[in-house]
Amino acid sequence: MSVEILINVTPQESRVALLENSILQEIMIERNANQDIVGNIYKGKVCRVLPGMEAAFIDIGQEKAAFLHASDLRFPADTWINGGSQSEEITVPPISMLLHAGKQVLVQVIKEPLGTKGARLTMHVTIPSRYVVLMPDTNTIGVSTKIEDEEERERLKSVISSTFDDPNGNEDSNDADSTGNGTSKNNKNFGYIIRTAAEGISKEALVADITFLNMLWNKISQTPKSKKDSELIYSNLPLVQRALRDIVAEDIDSIKVDSNETFSSLQTFSKEFIPELADKIEHYAGERPIFDMHSVEDEIQKSLKRSVQLKSGGYLIIDQTEAMTTIDVNTGGFVGHRNLEETIFKTNLEAAQTLARQLRLRNLGGIIILDFIDMQENDHKEQVLTALEKALAQDHAKTSVTQFSSLGLVEMTRKRTRESLEHILCESCITCEGRGYIKTATTVCYEIFREILRESRQFDARELLVLASQDVTDLLLDEESDSLAELQEFIGVPIRFQAESLYTQEQFDVVLL
Repeated sequence: MSVEILINVTPQESRVALLENSILQEIMIERNANQDIVGNIYKGKVCRVLPGMEAAFIDIGQEKAAFLHASDLRFPADTWINGGSQSEEITVPPISMLLHAGKQVLVQVIKEPLGTKGARLTMHVTIPSRYVVLMPDTNTIGVSTKIEDEEERERLKSVISSTFDDPNGNEDSNDADSTGNGTSKNNKNFGYIIRTAAEGISKEALVADITFLNMLWNKISQTPKSKKDSELIYSNLPLVQRALRDIVAEDIDSIKVDSNETFSSLQTFSKEFIPELADKIEHYAGERPIFDMHSVEDEIQKSLKRSVQLKSGGYLIIDQTEAMTTIDVNTGGFVGHRNLEETIFKTNLEAAQTLARQLRLRNLGGIIILDFIDMQENDHKEQVLTALEKALAQDHAKTSVTQFSSLGLVEMTRKRTRESLEHILCESCITCEGRGYIKTATTVCYEIFREILRESRQFDARELLVLASQDVTDLLLDEESDSLAELQEFIGVPIRFQAESLYTQEQFDVVLL
C-alpha cells in the first residue's frame, strides 16, 4: 500500500491530507485564528466546583471555561479516604475536598471545545515525543500493542529500564498513547509509554528522547508563579510538525509541501527529531494547487454532503448531531444478480468499508449508530462485522464495535479529541437554524392569519401591515386570497402586504398602523 502526505499551507490555515493508494483517508485542518489546543498545558484557576457532578470548571484563558472531572484529578496519598497505597483499592475523596474556587491547578487539554462545550481537561499530564510518551505522575513503563514482535518489545522495555535504578517488572499498555500498567520505578519517578515508531530504533535515540522529555517536564513543573490566574505553560507542536511526529516512517512513501518556508522548517525539524523522514520531504512548486492535483478538494466537498454513494449503486445517509452520529445503509439502485439476501449482504459489505473511511475523513467521534440493511443469516452478519473491524484497524483513533442488537443496529464509539470536519468548515444554516428543513409557505401563511387575529383582538389598530418573504406574500395574495378576504371582513380592519427581499421564508412581522 502506497502512503503519501500532502501539506497545503497558506497564511490563514494549514491542511494535511493522508492518502492511501491515492485515495484521501484523512484531512487535518488548523486555522491560525483558531489553533488546536489539545496537548497544551495551562496553569488554570478553579471557577466553580460542582459536587453533584464530581466536576469543576477551570478558567484557562479560553472563551469557555474548561471541564475537569474528578476521575482526571491528581491528589496526594494523604487525601485517600482509606489511606491505602496505589496497589490497593482506594476511595477517591469528594472533589470539594480537593478543589475550591480560586485554587490554581496545572492541567492539560485532552479534548477540544466541541459545540457548546468547553475543553476537557486532565491533571494527569502526558508529553509525547517521537518514540516515547512521558507520564510524570506515574512510575510505569508500557509498550504499544502495535509492536507485535515479543523480542523487540522486551528489547525496548530493557532499553528504557536500564536507564534507571530499578529495571524490573514492566507490563504492557493497551495503547501507544494511553497510560500503561507496570511497576518499574526509575530515579526520576517518571513513567513512559514506548510508541509504535520506536520499533527498531537504537538505544541512543530512545535515551535522547527520554532526556529531552525529562528536561522539558522539569522546565514545565518549575514554571514560576505569576500574577496571572490562567496562562499557557506549554504549547503542543503546530499541526504540520505534529503530523510528522506521529507518522510511522516506514509507512510513508513521500511528503509533499507546497510552501517553501514550511518545507525548510520541516527539513530542519525532521533532521533534528525524525531523521528517517528528511529524505522523503519534497517541495511542490507546481502551478496547479497541490490538493487539486490529487483530487483532495473534490473529496473534501463530498465529505460535507449528507449522502455518500456506493460503487454498487447503494448509498449511506450520515446524520451528525451533538449527541451522536447515525449512519443509514440503503441498497439504492443496486438490484444484484442472485437474490435479495445476497444483494443486501454485498451492499452491507461495501458499506462497512466505505463508512470506516468516512469516519476518518469526516473525523466523526463519540457514539455512532450503524443501521445496516437487515440480514437474515447470522453468518452474513459476522462477515459484515469482520469487514468493518478490518477497515477500522487502519484508523489512528481508538474504536470499539459491538455486535448486532436485537433491532439490527450496530453501536460503536470512536475517540473524539477535536471538532469534526463539518464543524470546522461549516456553521448552522441561518434559515433553518440547523434543523435541515424550513416551514412551507402555506404553514407561514396560516401563522400570519393567527397573528393577525391575535393583534386585532389585543390592540385597536386602524390598519395592519404584514411584512413577509416574496413567496409567502405571493401565496397570500393568490391562493389564499379568499381566506384573506374573509379574515379582513371578520376583524373589520384593512390589511396591507409588503414583500421583504431580506426575509427568510419563516420570517414575518405584523405591524400596527
